[in-house]
Amino acid sequence: MLRAARRGDDRVWTARVGDPHLRWSGGGDASLSDVGSEVDSPGGQFTLDLDLAAGQRHDLVLELGEWPMWDDSLPVPSDTWARTERAWSDAVPDLDDTVAAHDARQAYAVLRGMTSADGGMVAAATTSLPERSEAGRNYDYRYAWIRDQCFAGQAVAAAGQHPLLDEAVRFVGARLHEDGPKLKPAYTVDGGPVPDQRTLELPGCPGGFDRLDRDGRQAAEIAVAAIAARWNEPDAGIWELDDWAWTHSRLICAAGLRRIVAVATDAAREREWTELADTILAHTTAHALHPEGHWQRALDEPGLDAALLLPAVRGLLPADDPRTRATLHAYGAQLTGDHYAYRFRHDERPLEEAEGAFLLCGFVMAPAEHHQGREVEAHRWFERDRDACGAAGLYSEEYDIAQRQLGGNLPQACVHALMPDTAATLARTPGPPS
Repeated sequence: MLRAARRGDDRVWTARVGDPHLRWSGGGDASLSDVGSEVDSPGGQFTLDLDLAAGQRHDLVLELGEWPMWDDSLPVPSDTWARTERAWSDAVPDLDDTVAAHDARQAYAVLRGMTSADGGMVAAATTSLPERSEAGRNYDYRYAWIRDQCFAGQAVAAAGQHPLLDEAVRFVGARLHEDGPKLKPAYTVDGGPVPDQRTLELPGCPGGFDRLDRDGRQAAEIAVAAIAARWNEPDAGIWELDDWAWTHSRLICAAGLRRIVAVATDAAREREWTELADTILAHTTAHALHPEGHWQRALDEPGLDAALLLPAVRGLLPADDPRTRATLHAYGAQLTGDHYAYRFRHDERPLEEAEGAFLLCGFVMAPAEHHQGREVEAHRWFERDRDACGAAGLYSEEYDIAQRQLGGNLPQACVHALMPDTAATLARTPGPPS
């Protein structure tokens, strides 16, 4: 509610809206209705009628902040627009080397806006928006997930080296220095601990070049040491479920080890990290390869999971490896429909009744098909997912194909990260299977 609203001799309105103050210029002819008689009593609303001819413009400038927040000079709208455009041009790269540069820039801009000054990127800007109506427990995604920071860093690396990559590396590296092998799945955006869960009385609603500095290299070595000590322990997996021997967790560690070998500082570390990757891969192959030749969800869970496509996409195995091809074929046959992809099968219900299609999974299918050299199919997956957004171009976690609507909190950082990552990948010609 407006309080203490006044129009000055310069025809500029000032008022309070709770604690913040506002100044509104360009609306000098507005009227204010339902204002209380007391100076500090709450007021109603501004009303302004404008009659503009074709091509004519009229600038309205609203400033919000703590008092005193401004001097006597008023902002010049054209100058403010120019500064804003320059700032965004500096912050968001052109991404012209992607197959959908406009949408990739949009996704990058969303990620930029969701990243704090400390480098922590919130998983989504909202809280408690349900993935399914009447589903019960909802989630607060206004925290920084290490998983999503990695997705964002990999996306920016795929599209070119930009400051957002450095911030992701800096944030994750700092957490590794602080917590080492006890790295947590999520933190506050300034690196603090996530508070415990609590019940609220609210209803809700229905690739790249090495950019590691000294601290970054030390953080990578801390991560390698943590993998060496803990890779065989149960964990909650990429989807944060019950602790289990998840196959993806082991394979993605091996994939990361093979990539980090490229920046090893000496031959001994290169051998050590390569041997560790080989050990993890051999053990997982012996215990988590389905009799039909594809990876299975966990050592004692024979089902499929979209996450099993990621290690090959991240370079663990070549495109023509039988395990890679069998996993992609089985996943496509069992967990996708009409070019919508799902994480895993919950029960005997049809996939779309158990949960919405996961947009992240669709954006993984595209590079997985690209990896195999099937470019038409890769672009089909990309375009299907690219279209599953709202009018503002924002993606949520899930897409309900029955109701044709987004589900869950938004904008979902990991999906916005995979979008430009995939766009950059599809712009490159896939090499022959190695």
